Amino acid sequence: MSPATRSAVMARIRGKGTKPELALAGLLGAAGLTWEEHCKDLPGRPDFVMRDLRVAIFVDGDFWHGWRFPAWRLKLSEHWERKIEGNIRRDNRNFRKLRRSGWKVIRIWEHQIKKSPELCLQKILMVRTSLDLAKCQPAWHGDREQKAGGNVRGLRKKVKRRRVATANRRA
Repeated sequence: MSPATRSAVMARIRGKGTKPELALAGLLGAAGLTWEEHCKDLPGRPDFVMRDLRVAIFVDGDFWHGWRFPAWRLKLSEHWERKIEGNIRRDNRNFRKLRRSGWKVIRIWEHQIKKSPELCLQKILMVRTSLDLAKCQPAWHGDREQKAGGNVRGLRKKVKRRRVATANRRA
């Protein structure tokens, strides 16, 4: 393929409004969910963002984001191998940044949407349900400090502050 033809083919590849994104948007809308698209203020510019739930959803193309990359990487030229490795590293870096700042990250692959869009929607709804359940957990299980694996350090600091404030009031 000539460089001019290759350039024309590559120029037609879109980053927004792809068929998998449109399919998922239709499913999200049918489920009654609200979202923002391609938020510039978040790492990686997630395809769909539900700020109230702090959920970032990425719809990734199998080729560009390296689905099962080790299985087919040797078929690529050096340039494309480096390009896709870079994409994978960048994706991992962005996912870590989002998780560290308290976001739940969902990655949906192009082939998953093609095969079973309903399962993709279920995956998102399950995250939403689990977040709703996590909000109710203290009411179900009593004091959060008693729960093993919870954020006990933060709660201990709050308890200490309360004790200090109570002691200051008594004095």
